[in-house]
Amino acid sequence: MESAKELQGRILLVDDESAILRTFRYCLEDEGYTVATANSAAQADALMQRQVFDLCFLDLRLGEDNGLDVLAQMRIQAPWMRVVIVTAHSAVDTAVDAIQAGAADYLVKPCSPDQLRLATAKQLEVRQLSARLEALEGEVRQPKDGLDSHSPAMMVVLETARQVAGTDANILILGESGTGKGELARAIHGWSKRSKKSCVTINCPSLTAELMESELFGHSRGAFTGASESTLGRVNQADGGTLFLDEIGDFPLTLQPKLLRFIQDKEYERVGDPVTRRADVRILAATNLNLEDMVRDGRFREDLLYRLNVITLHLPPLRERSEDILTLADRFLARFVKEYARPARGFSDEAREALLNYRWPGNIRELRNVVERASIICPQEKVEITHLGMAEQPGNNAPRIGAALSLDQLEKAHIGAVLATSDTLDQAARTLGIDASTLYRKRKQYNL
Repeated sequence: MESAKELQGRILLVDDESAILRTFRYCLEDEGYTVATANSAAQADALMQRQVFDLCFLDLRLGEDNGLDVLAQMRIQAPWMRVVIVTAHSAVDTAVDAIQAGAADYLVKPCSPDQLRLATAKQLEVRQLSARLEALEGEVRQPKDGLDSHSPAMMVVLETARQVAGTDANILILGESGTGKGELARAIHGWSKRSKKSCVTINCPSLTAELMESELFGHSRGAFTGASESTLGRVNQADGGTLFLDEIGDFPLTLQPKLLRFIQDKEYERVGDPVTRRADVRILAATNLNLEDMVRDGRFREDLLYRLNVITLHLPPLRERSEDILTLADRFLARFVKEYARPARGFSDEAREALLNYRWPGNIRELRNVVERASIICPQEKVEITHLGMAEQPGNNAPRIGAALSLDQLEKAHIGAVLATSDTLDQAARTLGIDASTLYRKRKQYNL
């Protein structure tokens, strides 16, 4: 089994006594740890802006700086980092206060090399266990719908994704809304060597250019009206891990040069702060739009597209994965009848046929919503076709399944039927299993 120092061994020493720094550093480097030193709060802050540390030994007395104030800032800036307070005999009471403020432990000066080694091993072991717990919790939270496939087309995509996950290549995931692009991105992160770090998501359509820059890179206090506190930004949160840009086609054009620079150089500045910072981040992006068309129309930068699509994965729509439809439907039904304590245990033959024949314009997301609704309203063990509530059911005015209609005609009819029975556009989008922005474009496309 790997030792703690092999798995997590980046240590920051903060003390204004050079002799202490030198002694601690030599001792820890002899043990194989990676060590950085700072003799002031300002130096420590500068180091933490550029590097990620797992453990810090912090002196309570840093000249004019108060160690408790430094500790508070560290807890905000790097909440995962273990902090051990180093104090003189006369300051033990203050060390107890530091423990209550979030420090992991304290050492009393002078301490022996054995005490230092023991404290280091203990704290790094706790840090490693915490990282593993976070990874397990992430796996529990991570939805796996659609990634367990029997479809040849989907199996090729998943195999390619697993092969490239171990690299740091940027990946562009293409596919219709609801095909599982976000789930695949999180799976790629989970399969990668960065899996112990964060996978941070930004939903591009939800933010204006001004908000996007602050959200992405962070801002300093007073950078704009309402900026009462400094924020680190998603790039900082993803340092060492993965940044997932969902619906990258909606990323503001005016901000694309700054994103391009970050992807190329790993450098950025917070809004209102001229200091250049670095972050080691792997970029995953996804979209349901045709970025090449957007490049031709001047709505997306060509050089940014080239940087994003080092590897391109095309997720097939659910209608091209007929082998998976019933498997997914059964899985969703089992989940929702348990969640809502409902009696349904399966689908009738007619309902299963309807599920297979439907075109699923909203893909997996729409299938999930249809099955959730059916599980709630079905009062018996078998879900019937009437419980599915799909536009192509016999007896309504929408086109019948199997009619000689184009996919666009079927999609238009279904969206129209859902709009007719929905109180709001947001409700219609949820029923269809698509984003509100996608529904807006579909309404414009079909003149609905």
